Amino acid sequence: MPPMGPRGMGGGGRDRRYAEKSKPKDMKRAIERLLMYIGEDKAKVFLAIACVLISAGANLAGTYMLKPVINNLGETGVSAAERIQDLLIGLAVMALIYLIGVAATFIQSRTMIRVSQNTLRRIRDDLFAKLQKLSVRYFDTNSAGDIMSRFTNDVDNIGQMFDSTLLQMFSGALTLVGSMVLMFITNVPLALVTLLLTPFMAKVGGTIASHTRKYFSKQQSTLGEVNGYIEEIITGQKVVKVFNHEEKVKSEFDELNTKLRKIQAKANFLGGIMGPCMNATSQVSYTITAFIGSVLAFFTRLGRIGAGNFSFAALDIGGLTVFVNYSKQFARPINEIANQVNVIMSALAGAERVFSVMDEEPEAAHDTNKVKLGNVKGDVVINNVTFGYDPDKVILKNISVYAHPGQKIAFVGSTGAGKTTITNLLTRFYDADSGEITIDGINIKDVDRESLRKNIAMVLQDTHLFTGTVMENIRYGRLDATDEEVKNAAMTSCAHMFIKNMPNGYDTMLTGDGANLSQGQRQLLNIARAALSRAPILILDEATSSVDTRTEQHINQGMDALMKNRTTFVIAHRLSTIRNADAIMVLENGEIIERGTHEELLAQRGRYYELYTGIKELD
Repeated sequence: MPPMGPRGMGGGGRDRRYAEKSKPKDMKRAIERLLMYIGEDKAKVFLAIACVLISAGANLAGTYMLKPVINNLGETGVSAAERIQDLLIGLAVMALIYLIGVAATFIQSRTMIRVSQNTLRRIRDDLFAKLQKLSVRYFDTNSAGDIMSRFTNDVDNIGQMFDSTLLQMFSGALTLVGSMVLMFITNVPLALVTLLLTPFMAKVGGTIASHTRKYFSKQQSTLGEVNGYIEEIITGQKVVKVFNHEEKVKSEFDELNTKLRKIQAKANFLGGIMGPCMNATSQVSYTITAFIGSVLAFFTRLGRIGAGNFSFAALDIGGLTVFVNYSKQFARPINEIANQVNVIMSALAGAERVFSVMDEEPEAAHDTNKVKLGNVKGDVVINNVTFGYDPDKVILKNISVYAHPGQKIAFVGSTGAGKTTITNLLTRFYDADSGEITIDGINIKDVDRESLRKNIAMVLQDTHLFTGTVMENIRYGRLDATDEEVKNAAMTSCAHMFIKNMPNGYDTMLTGDGANLSQGQRQLLNIARAALSRAPILILDEATSSVDTRTEQHINQGMDALMKNRTTFVIAHRLSTIRNADAIMVLENGEIIERGTHEELLAQRGRYYELYTGIKELD
């Protein structure tokens, strides 16, 4: 049975559908885009690369210094004092070379961390900025947990790659090439043996890496799915508890968590065996090289190799020591690159998930070709509008409504009748499939979205308050409002009295979506925010349905003051709140079945009459 979350009891399936879309498709493109972000710190990147060159060169040079040091110890006809002097000089030069390498590594590490953090900041900035441009449809169809996973897990994986992996691979490549060149200089036959063994090591690493990439991609997608489910359950914890579904959600989470465990186990197993497999193959290569090198050194010592007789294969003790060290150094970068495949695959999978959000079609808030509304009167006409969230399921069918400036239009109907959908079309969260909506005679599809929404204020059933002071939360309705204007808006909404009695008044901090306030107080702040906006068109979406009757009276007082001289659309749950509406629209199955004033609809003795008198109730 697929996991089903409380949000429509179908969150798990939706997350899986989205996860399938986020599997890596174009790794090359992801790398190119990441390099573009790094490119903004070119100077630091070049400094880090220079330090890598110095560090790799120092390690290779320091190893090469072993040859003269060891050979000098074995020279004949040289006094002990001279040998000790040569040894000390050689060790001093080696120490200096290695110190330079250590200093270069330190600078490279510090520099790359700065580059990494700068890059991650830019990626997060761009990702967050893109989210502000996406339509409401995107957030309706993707879980908040999965979106959050892009900011956390996926970006962190990219950071891990930037911090060390890229330069480690670059350093490894330099060491690989440098070691091979110096091995050929030291002894050609041994270098050829090592070179012939390299494809075998690469084949082992490549085979494991190809499988690792697939599972790390699945891991990132499934992790986003798990985060989405956790976010749903935490948000809907009251619903879970009131219906005693604790065991059910535990079972559903266990199913998702088990899926993640299986995928992570496969990904980490393949990633984990990469190192041991590569180490084993490098040990085989090292053993073969050391054996053949010992044979060559033995015959060179006997004089059977050298002085024109196979001189290219001659190998002294110092050369053998240096070569086996280079052989180790040659294998080490291959092992390191192989071990970093896990980090790289995880990071690139994360990068594609981040970029998939950035590539979403944005909602065009600004359009220079669109009309900017000015001095709006509030004459709204909805003409023959049809709309469905999905093409094969129509929600609104040929809806026509008009509202003159200052009028109050109410919508009544069962859940799913299309009331909230009408307000979604008014604000252009969605666009109508057919028909048109005009404000002061201008089709809203021809209006700049920001300009449109500046002229519409909303008070929703589900309030949302941000972490900040009461003053800051009300000011969200108009950021340039003065403190005095904020207080006037609070007075208009009847919120001033309870705010004044709070510990710090308007400077009281609100956290946890206003958890320290009652539902009614939160709604009054929401009304104050709408009042501050000065928008000539107002939408009230069941603003009093979740509060008690006494609180409703205060809210209604605030809303009456708020609606004065504004064109208002009200979605009503309690019919007593809309008796004074200029027109009431009764919707069923996406169609207006009755329309008129309160008295006119009662006289018709139809659906509205049945609802108002209690003969029937809203579904």
